[in-house]
Amino acid sequence: MVAATIAMGLSAGLYYAYSCSVMLGLGRADDRTFVDGMQKINAAILNGWFFLTFAGALVLTAVAALLHFRGDGRAAFGWIVAALVLYVIVLIITMGFNVPLNNELEAAGDAARIADPSAVRERFETAWVRWNLARTVVCTAAFGCLTWALVLHGRVVN
Repeated sequence: MVAATIAMGLSAGLYYAYSCSVMLGLGRADDRTFVDGMQKINAAILNGWFFLTFAGALVLTAVAALLHFRGDGRAAFGWIVAALVLYVIVLIITMGFNVPLNNELEAAGDAARIADPSAVRERFETAWVRWNLARTVVCTAAFGCLTWALVLHGRVVN
């Protein structure tokens, strides 16, 4: 459960960092720089460390739920399941909204050659920021559920 909580916290922190810094900083850039920067960020994030956290939060939370299904773990079980459900919602938001927007941005081509970077940005930015905020809130709630599950589990063990 500790590993699940850490992975969930890292995921929530990533989305939070986008919400309160990355997108605010890119939002101050001109259209071409915004598109180029976001395309580069989208390519850079596809790495093993990100995948380990992104998938790890799901897998480790599911394992924690299985391990707490019976016996002394029952007090924490509901909170772990709540975290798992919330993280599935994060995945749905990510795969259903943010990733398709990222793919559309990439399909626009090299930012230096885009005829109308303002139009590309307009189709991307507002929707992406809105959905990122949604997954930030949901993932933070999942992190909170796992944190509370740890508290409950600690009370049972002690």
